[in-house]
Amino acid sequence: MPSSSLLAPPAANVIDRLFGASETDDAAFAAFRAAHAGFVPRELPAARLAELTGDIYMPVSRETGVFLYQLVRAVRPRLVVEFGTSFGIAAVHLAAAVRDNGAGRVVSTELSPSKVAAARANLAEAGLSDVAEVWPGDALETLATLPGQVDFLLLDGWNHLYLPVLNLIEPGLSKGAVVVADDTVLFADDTADYLAYVRDPAHGYISSPLPIDDGLELSTRL
Repeated sequence: MPSSSLLAPPAANVIDRLFGASETDDAAFAAFRAAHAGFVPRELPAARLAELTGDIYMPVSRETGVFLYQLVRAVRPRLVVEFGTSFGIAAVHLAAAVRDNGAGRVVSTELSPSKVAAARANLAEAGLSDVAEVWPGDALETLATLPGQVDFLLLDGWNHLYLPVLNLIEPGLSKGAVVVADDTVLFADDTADYLAYVRDPAHGYISSPLPIDDGLELSTRL
């Protein structure tokens, strides 16, 4: 019977543990909002955002994780890039797909030092650190040094940075590259500029909204 790295130990155990741990996010966000009334992410430096939310998982949903795995299996990208690692839940899904494809590499980036350490440990526990790495630092700096063309891009960090990150990586996107943006409905105000950009054919994309979890935008580079 065909197998999947996503559905078997050790990756499946890591995914279950991380989703279980992330169930505290609602309470953590409630406490965060109470302590930081009027919080507007785009008004703060990225380093301060990372500091303030270092203990909050902010994960993709299980449904989104499986969808990402399926996409990477179908596209068979050589280089997968993720903006916004957090604790590595999406990265494990992406890396499992790369492993099962038999080729490819995942590069994810995260500004919070504690989350970088945790994500690296989670990828290692899942047996996937040989196909995925977490780069520490500001994505607008680290992703300027990618080693080759990007075939698959996941935008899952701070939503107001989606367009700047895309614009940074855009010259290195391969023809037919797939770009997935998460939380586009939940954070519609922060993703409005990004959505307007990728939905305008003049910018070189075909783009469609997908009703998965808090909203995904699936774009293909022409």
